[in-house]
Amino acid sequence: MNEKILLVEDDVALAELVSRYLTSHGFQVFLLHQGASVPKAVQRDRPDAVILDIMLPDFDGLSVLRKLREFWRGPVLMLTALGEDSDMVAGLEIGADDYIVKPVTPRVLLARVRALLRRSSNDLEADMIDLGSLRIDAQARTAFLDGGSLELTTAEFDLLLLLARRAGRVQERARLVEEVRGIDFNSFDRSVDVLVSRLRKKLGGHGDLIKTVQGVGYCLSPGRNGGQ
Repeated sequence: MNEKILLVEDDVALAELVSRYLTSHGFQVFLLHQGASVPKAVQRDRPDAVILDIMLPDFDGLSVLRKLREFWRGPVLMLTALGEDSDMVAGLEIGADDYIVKPVTPRVLLARVRALLRRSSNDLEADMIDLGSLRIDAQARTAFLDGGSLELTTAEFDLLLLLARRAGRVQERARLVEEVRGIDFNSFDRSVDVLVSRLRKKLGGHGDLIKTVQGVGYCLSPGRNGGQ
């Protein structure tokens, strides 16, 4: 069955262009031009990913994203206007998995969508990572802290899994950006930093498991309770 994409874009010409391009590459595309009906559409159509424009005529994309994250953890790719850095950071903090600055070519958008879907699929190593208080089931894509389930977005889980598989080893920001976002490193890219901040918040009192190595990147502690 073709993977399903919900595209939310108020620029009708751009939306139809992108929709045709994605469809020609094997995707089933559902198209919306306003944000109000997005939550119901996600519940009804169960897309594999959502492409969401920030600037919509009724509700702004950030409000739509916030509503989606109340019940849906699938991958969300945000479309932002050129130079709207604050919107990009806000989207990542709310729970977006990736973003693209407009104008965007369908070819680049296709590559980003495919990267998101690869990371959100279940064809990962079938292993359980035990780091003491933190346990990760890579196949089921679930994480547990002190026995309780962590509610993580696709990008949050991907980053946590990547750090956990290399626990105790410092991971350079450049490598994390490339592996988590699937693009070449950009020294101004803040997506990984925002993801780390979100993960620390969700880890609560265990947030310091993720160490910052100034000028280099991040490292996940092997565990406090003998989980090495």
